[in-house]
Amino acid sequence: MSVRRLAEASAQPASFAFNRANAAAAKQWIKKYPKGREQSAIIPLLMIAQEQEGWVTKAAIETISDMLGMPRIRGLEVATFYTQYQLNPVGTRAHIQVCGTTPCMLRGSEALMDVCRSKIHHDQFHTNDKGTLSWEEVECLGACVNAPMVMIFKDTFEDLTPERLAEIIDLYGAGKGAEVKPGPQDGRTGSEPASGLTSLKSEKAILKSTRDREAREAAKAAKAAPDAIIAAPVPAPAAAPVAPSNASKPKTDAPETSPALKTPSKAKVAPAAEKAASVSAPLHSAANANKAAPEVEQVSKQRNGPKTKAEPAAAFKAPETKAPAAKAAKPSLEDKNRPAGIDKPALVDDLKLISGVGPKIEGVLHSLGIYTFAQVASWKKAEREWVDGYLSFHGRIDRDDWVKQAKALAKGGVAEYIRVFGKKPV
Repeated sequence: MSVRRLAEASAQPASFAFNRANAAAAKQWIKKYPKGREQSAIIPLLMIAQEQEGWVTKAAIETISDMLGMPRIRGLEVATFYTQYQLNPVGTRAHIQVCGTTPCMLRGSEALMDVCRSKIHHDQFHTNDKGTLSWEEVECLGACVNAPMVMIFKDTFEDLTPERLAEIIDLYGAGKGAEVKPGPQDGRTGSEPASGLTSLKSEKAILKSTRDREAREAAKAAKAAPDAIIAAPVPAPAAAPVAPSNASKPKTDAPETSPALKTPSKAKVAPAAEKAASVSAPLHSAANANKAAPEVEQVSKQRNGPKTKAEPAAAFKAPETKAPAAKAAKPSLEDKNRPAGIDKPALVDDLKLISGVGPKIEGVLHSLGIYTFAQVASWKKAEREWVDGYLSFHGRIDRDDWVKQAKALAKGGVAEYIRVFGKKPV
């Protein structure tokens, strides 16, 4: 490795300070590390400083070291060790990193470096006359199948020819770098063969099975028509005769079915919504709340264990339902602890924006009647423990702080999330 030293004193600014947005991002990064280990945030903080100033200055290293309570020499060791930190001023509009590792070298990266020498400066780490462009040779940038390639800031430009790189350099030099589309520059998609696809040409071969595709279509239909899920028909018990009309229905103490739960007319329901509505309701749904099937109680026992477990807060209990049968079944623990909001709300939030929640966990939350950020934001300890019992890996709710994330998303969506956490939700 070559020796890496700080820029000359004449090029160093007198001081450094994060701007407001980056200061908030720095605080969020420091919070990610355990108490007593905050010094580990030196790497992301130096990168934030470089993105703000264009390069890592001596003042930035010293300021960040002081923020983290570490000796300044330690900060200097980190900055001079990792080559992604630029220790000298680079081009204000573009610093071009040309990959020189074997695959790119075999595909013509030396010719790309000649373009940089002729258009920017003969030597690396030197800017052009205007100070707007600079370049360097680097090791593997990770897109070998699309060699040769360069990286400008955080974007990669692949499948390059010397002529195309010259055009890109001219556009960045003229301040029009945003017009250049990153990725392959020869028209191919991703990393597919230059001649086009040679395998997996049909959709059937790519999909795991037809059932997976139908499941996705049903999920899309359910999201597009949420009322259709509430209106899913409930199979009647085998022993109960089906009355031909309301006029001949025997009188009972059971309440009349709510209009929201009646099966909609086929003439008024879209085909996709009708297909989604034909899916039977889960055992623990509101539609089956009055069924005294023994398997419900058995599943509840397997999931929740002994019934001596403390019940969560009252806000998570569902309203009691009057049983139509002469002898109602004893409610299971699952029914007693059922969270509020069993009926799917008209507006359903994308719970996958919460870090730690994927499609599978989102499905579990939906089965528990949890559809919105506001519901998650209101959880106390009892609610968190109750939901945690349904997750394969316990403890992730507190570890990833779902409640705090949900509060930010419920308050102001992605913009509020970025303000609080300093990054986009993933």
